[in-house]
Amino acid sequence: MSDGIENRDDTGDAHAQWQAERTTFQRVYDVTSGITAYKPVSEIAEHAACSTDGARDALKQLVEMGVVKTRGSRPVEYRRNDEYFRWKRVETLASEHTADELRTKIDALASEDASLQDRFNVPDPDVVPPALIEDQSHEAAHETLEALSRWRTLRDDLRVLQRAAHRATQRREDVDSGVSA
Repeated sequence: MSDGIENRDDTGDAHAQWQAERTTFQRVYDVTSGITAYKPVSEIAEHAACSTDGARDALKQLVEMGVVKTRGSRPVEYRRNDEYFRWKRVETLASEHTADELRTKIDALASEDASLQDRFNVPDPDVVPPALIEDQSHEAAHETLEALSRWRTLRDDLRVLQRAAHRATQRREDVDSGVSA
């Protein structure tokens, strides 16, 4: 190119760098942290750029740590343990924010939740009648489905933030009483 920038496959370069800089265990962790449906070890090994035996060893450790869940026996399938990642998110939020900061976020989400309850005239996004969506134009139905998706995400975020606020309060109480967290 005339501007001096080489034409290259950035995706391939990033993958090669990821593979070079991360151990097999770290790559298997990276891959499984994004898996929400059960997958066989061979597929995980392929995505983690490692041998099946290497992936199996890493997965065994990740299962013992509670990071990964299993299903079946022949073949065993693996997926991320959502409860572990939720716990990790709670701990991160509680360590990076005060309980008051988290409560401010909770209040904002609770206000948005109340607005959505008023908009749909139901207490929960999962009880919105299907007819409401079916009777709309394509564009309006799309916007409604996006709003319902946002509402479900908001509810999940509220639960996590409430747990994080409680955890931050516990940490503060532990510090105040001289107990190490």
